[in-house]
Amino acid sequence: MKKKKILLVFVVIAVVAGILTIGSLYVFDALDIVRGLKPVLLKAPQDITAVLPPAGEEIMEKEKKVERNETDMPLKLPEGFSISIFAKDLVGPRVMMWGPDGNLWTSIPSQGKVVALHDANGDGVAEEVEIMLSGLNRPHGLASRCDDTQCVVYVAESDKVMMYHYNNSTLDAARGKKIADLPDGGRHFSRTIMFMPAPFENILLISVGSSCDVCNETNALRAKILALDVTTGEVREYAKGLRNSVFMAIHPVNGRVWATEMGRDMLGDDLPPDEINIIEEGGWYGWPWFYGKNIEDYNFSPYARPSFVQEAHPSHIDIPAHSAPLGLAFFPEEGWPEEYWYNLLVAYHGSWNRSEPTGYKLVRYMLDAQGNYLGEEDFVSGWLVGDRALGRPVDILIQPGGVIFVSDDKAGVIYRITHAI
Repeated sequence: MKKKKILLVFVVIAVVAGILTIGSLYVFDALDIVRGLKPVLLKAPQDITAVLPPAGEEIMEKEKKVERNETDMPLKLPEGFSISIFAKDLVGPRVMMWGPDGNLWTSIPSQGKVVALHDANGDGVAEEVEIMLSGLNRPHGLASRCDDTQCVVYVAESDKVMMYHYNNSTLDAARGKKIADLPDGGRHFSRTIMFMPAPFENILLISVGSSCDVCNETNALRAKILALDVTTGEVREYAKGLRNSVFMAIHPVNGRVWATEMGRDMLGDDLPPDEINIIEEGGWYGWPWFYGKNIEDYNFSPYARPSFVQEAHPSHIDIPAHSAPLGLAFFPEEGWPEEYWYNLLVAYHGSWNRSEPTGYKLVRYMLDAQGNYLGEEDFVSGWLVGDRALGRPVDILIQPGGVIFVSDDKAGVIYRITHAI
């Protein structure tokens, strides 16, 4: 009887010790997460609009223009580039597009609206912000196209895709019509849309993130890129196993779909990598079972593994864990130096689930004409200042002629980056 009591005491001690150990691990993890959240939650150490001048105010020195990246401002750019504020006092601007009115449009999910930024005199600064659509459910993705008779604007809300006829006479979007239902709620609310190139120009791709961090997804429309035929209304699966591919882009040479992908959380500072994927129709990209170069996620499923009917596509390029890659855009040939042709620019929104913050920058990927990886380098950095952030880059529009627009949902601005040709 005494032996049983002693054994019971040891069992109780072991259980308590185990609970305390696990609890301490969670406490330490929580402390790490709190540290990592500082750049996301804390107020910026200074107002970026007070640091960067508006367009057209370069510093002149000895009759030679000095690029703004050579001044005392915190943001660092390559030689020959300047950055300025195109629009400010926005509340979390996300996706950008050129609207049918010729102005830059951006979605404001937190305010449920889409706005147009008017630069009437062409000086590189938007003088007016006009509300084009309002009362929406966290609008994110934007697309538009025109034919000889009309222009149509497409907006992806958290729970649906809407289309609006743009009125060239009244210069507004009206007659909204729902063309697809999407699952609302869950871990990821953003829905991004993009038209395919010809001959599939009627196919609108829709990125829908998972409802969880990592799980067996039960909703048939989540953790996927969907394909909507805007002429028939048919919605089908285009690619799956994508935890949260928030942004997509078309390769300028071969027309293939590229997408950024944010990996799961809670595997430490350095796992799993975030990704850049080349999306193939019918492809499976591994989540939640694999990440990166088809590395098995045994933390998710340490024992039993399902039988996979197809092999997962590995990532094309791995990105440091928790960088949170969002917008991506290819450099065109027109108006850009040859060394930039076909290169890819990616916005690292910045980490929250990492003890030492990472990201908060734009990264240039050097690629050949077919998209093969040649190298990478920081393109714009300096938003992260210690444990605080001046801003968080989101979407990227690269224009012919050496102009780039970047949205920032923390600073509430749109940047205009120019290259001296």
